[in-house]
Amino acid sequence: MHQLIQQKRDTLTAIRARAHLATAELYAMIGKEPPVQKIRYQVAAKSANAWHIVEITSGKVVGFRFSYKEASNYAQQLESRADGVVVELSQAVLQ
Repeated sequence: MHQLIQQKRDTLTAIRARAHLATAELYAMIGKEPPVQKIRYQVAAKSANAWHIVEITSGKVVGFRFSYKEASNYAQQLESRADGVVVELSQAVLQ
């Protein structure tokens, strides 16, 4: 990757992290709970038979599947793992 592009990405990552920290500090100052992000992962179509699972906050692709059902099941697994819940999908759910 070109050095200027990498510098820009690093700068944007730092700004994004500071924005999250500032938001948390603001809510702590007013004594309220910060809003919870409801969805962390999104399924995006890349072609007729390819689906990417994208982490919304960073925009990074964390996986891919070749059917929408498999992609959405994988995104749900990632969501549950992020919440600290271990979920195993049965074969009936996967079909």
